Amino acid sequence: MPPSAATRPRRRLLLASASAALATPWLGGIAGAQPAAALVPTPRQTPGPYYPVDWTGDADGDLVRVTGTDAAAQGVVTHLRGRVLDAQGAPVAGAVVEIWQCDAFGRYRHPRDRQDGRDPGFQGRGRVQAAADGSYAFRTIRPVAYPGRTPHIHAAVAASGRAPLVTQFYVEGEPLNARDGLFNAVRDARQREALMLRLDRADAIETGALLAVRDIVLA
Repeated sequence: MPPSAATRPRRRLLLASASAALATPWLGGIAGAQPAAALVPTPRQTPGPYYPVDWTGDADGDLVRVTGTDAAAQGVVTHLRGRVLDAQGAPVAGAVVEIWQCDAFGRYRHPRDRQDGRDPGFQGRGRVQAAADGSYAFRTIRPVAYPGRTPHIHAAVAASGRAPLVTQFYVEGEPLNARDGLFNAVRDARQREALMLRLDRADAIETGALLAVRDIVLA
């Protein structure tokens, strides 16, 4: 039975809409695919009360050996490596990356922290510049806990034309994370993941050492 006069306009509208959909690839074809999701920017965190006040002397990327000191640092040697990237995944060449943390006895290299019993073989802070591919590398120790805080490593990144980033990195699977106020202030699961260090055995790099690979993403 032919369509009634009342239904013909509606039918013409439906046919026109279907034709437009077939002729417009961005409605369902490749041209309509969503762009790749941007990387999760590394969350900002407090620098804490012990940001280094003295960067003179030995402040390179090897925190385990201090120039002029025979003894190596106490603790488990840990290689921290990664890249500094922007939110689209492009390397941020020349970015200056700093880290600082307490020694194996829970003491910072800082005049406001207790200096009795501090490990003289631990550099306490280090600074490197990211390579052309954004890569950076430190040789430090596995972070340890001290009263009120879960193990963590502080980091700061400065790059031309970008706001400085200060953050903290935490050890994946560390039970004390569940009671750390600063860690738990980060509610989003993806942001928490961006702060995690997975520590793997790295005997191929250095016998008995650990390796953590963590990219730093600038907003």
